[in-house]
Amino acid sequence: MLNDTIFSPPFMQRAFLAALAIGLAAPAIGTYLVQRRLALMGDGLGHVALTGVGLGLVTNTSPVWGAVLVAVGGAAAVELIRERAKASGDVALAMLFYGGLAGGSMLISLSGGNANLNSYLFGSILSTSAGDVWAIAALAVGVLLVSLGLRRAMFAVCQDEEFAKVAGLPVRALNLLLAVTTAVTVTVGMRVVGVLMVSALMVVPVAAAQQLTRAFAATMGAAMAIGVGAAFSGVTMSYYADTPPGASIVLIAIAVFLLASICAGLLRRGRGRTRTRAREPDPAQGPTPEQAVATGRSLPQ
Repeated sequence: MLNDTIFSPPFMQRAFLAALAIGLAAPAIGTYLVQRRLALMGDGLGHVALTGVGLGLVTNTSPVWGAVLVAVGGAAAVELIRERAKASGDVALAMLFYGGLAGGSMLISLSGGNANLNSYLFGSILSTSAGDVWAIAALAVGVLLVSLGLRRAMFAVCQDEEFAKVAGLPVRALNLLLAVTTAVTVTVGMRVVGVLMVSALMVVPVAAAQQLTRAFAATMGAAMAIGVGAAFSGVTMSYYADTPPGASIVLIAIAVFLLASICAGLLRRGRGRTRTRAREPDPAQGPTPEQAVATGRSLPQ
């Protein structure tokens, strides 16, 4: 009976739609962050987004859109500091981390909204409203348009900024766009896995895909597939086993990474044995020229 399925309750329908959005968007932008070795940028922006949540609660406005505005501003500030002040990316991220966490904690305390804090820290996908789903879907579509539509240009900038400048690409604009898109992705995942774990969904599926693929486009596609699979599996697990949805999604993604690493190791070991056998001479054919010289044996006539 349809009424007995997991998709029957409206809150589960909304949860799966939100899971689909973040499962696609987070690994898509995460592929660029991993390529650029900024895997922890999502963590820093997640803490800045917490300030936006507090600001929304204090002003009685939408915490989601407050998080978007503050996180985008923080992302732009980090990129400008990194470029103009020549400060390292790590220092800028550290300032975001502590400043965002302190500001968010202060504002949420002033608003009296401590009861809702866990839903933003660790996600609350099962309580996602219809308005949240529309906001998440709109933001995720924007992230995907940037990630897929500008794939070649953004890959060039992440791979080699100097080459991208010589090629005539707008490097500064693309760097800012990547930072802003990352901030938007953090807010998309805030309701799904929480600001403290959204970075994992941006990085772990990409790391798992890298174990099995080599080309950038293939890695991005595989990471998005893993992200959607982990998100759907986590929501399903939370429904049947009554586990936290955000934690379930992240742990499943990590399990996929471990499985991919094991499979990749076995494949490499098998290829190494195949190459070793291919290099071994056939005893019936006698020694190779190099072996004959080294051992003093004569080559077969």
